[in-house]
Amino acid sequence: MWSSALIHLMRQMLNTLKNKASAFKPSSRTAASAKMPKSKLKPLLSKTLLTKPLGVANQLLQPYQIQLQHWVSYDGSQIPVTIVGSPSATPVLLLHAFGMDARQFLPFVLPLAGQYCFYLPHFRGFGLAAGTPSSEFNFIEQYTNDVDVILTQICSKHQVKSVDVAAISMGALVMWAHFNRYAPHAQTDSAQAEDKLAGEVETKAEATFETKAKSNFETKAEPTFETKSKVKRYLNIDQSPIVHNHADWQGGVFGEKQAEVFEQFNTVLQATLPYVNQQSANGQTTLAFTQLPHQVKRQITQMETAFSLLSAGRLASQLFIKASGYLPDHKLAVYQHPTWQQKLRGLQAYLELPYDYRDALPVTQTPVTMLIGAQSQLYDPKWQRQVANILPNAQVIEIAGSGHAIPLDAPLQFSRVLKQFLVSA
Repeated sequence: MWSSALIHLMRQMLNTLKNKASAFKPSSRTAASAKMPKSKLKPLLSKTLLTKPLGVANQLLQPYQIQLQHWVSYDGSQIPVTIVGSPSATPVLLLHAFGMDARQFLPFVLPLAGQYCFYLPHFRGFGLAAGTPSSEFNFIEQYTNDVDVILTQICSKHQVKSVDVAAISMGALVMWAHFNRYAPHAQTDSAQAEDKLAGEVETKAEATFETKAKSNFETKAEPTFETKSKVKRYLNIDQSPIVHNHADWQGGVFGEKQAEVFEQFNTVLQATLPYVNQQSANGQTTLAFTQLPHQVKRQITQMETAFSLLSAGRLASQLFIKASGYLPDHKLAVYQHPTWQQKLRGLQAYLELPYDYRDALPVTQTPVTMLIGAQSQLYDPKWQRQVANILPNAQVIEIAGSGHAIPLDAPLQFSRVLKQFLVSA
């Protein structure tokens, strides 16, 4: 959910463009046109007054044109990618949050589209990829596979070795998983895996690898052949590299409230997961949200609203979330919710899988900017600053009064930070 402040930014930008275009409108009549017969003057004025301003407006809007492309990922699936900006401009990759739509970055990137080419992929199961849910339980690692492919394609398309990346919340967790793959320990693990597949290791070593693979979320990750990350600089937007709290780290999601919140989420999951893989009456498709029992639908939407409220730090944002999330019974009955299954599967993975990429921190050489919501209830700012202390090359920017959802709580400040991050290259 995003505040009306984002809509306000979009309107301001479009009004600016309209004002620029109107400055090119010709005067109503000239000395030469005054002598023309009305029969010739009218079509001439129509052509001049309509065509020229529209042509100028099109020229001004050219850098802001939005394209949608579908890129083939490692497993043959097509990933929708929204592209904004000139193909010859500096490429930038932006990764969205859990349950969100990549196009919600548009109010922030459109004013910069004349200088950059922004790539906004839609993660499987969300946004324009709602019809293509993740096919692996460990959806974060699958998203990481997709991002690796996308980075490779961007670098090839622009003939560059690396790309600036900004990511928020879940998208940022994907980036920590990405950095973890290129850490020295990950390269060692990859070499061991190749030896095992070739049958060149001893039984004990094979057992060790199998145990490690099982602990690594019990998923079959695609092999990574690259040895160096294609990320030039990274803007991390209010996200920790670890989800669960540990004895030595209380900076997981929800901080000290983690056990309480996880228990609430687990209660909802136990009531709703039986419907996730259930087929509809025709036996060909999974259940649509409208086919769920009313009480189940209410549990899901209430959980979503509660999570959004925890993400917001400002009263105005919380009031907006409550208003936009309110669904009386008659509206809930017909409410379309194409991402409900992906959200539940993702939430289950968050609760069950030990997402922990801290080992990558001390060896990540990519410059990192930690953008922190000073009032974040999802990831304690104190522990986020600790992440910055561990990273070899990091700086911290805190947004006072903002919670986890910085673009919602502080859209103007976020816009300035994003621009500052990009121009400081």
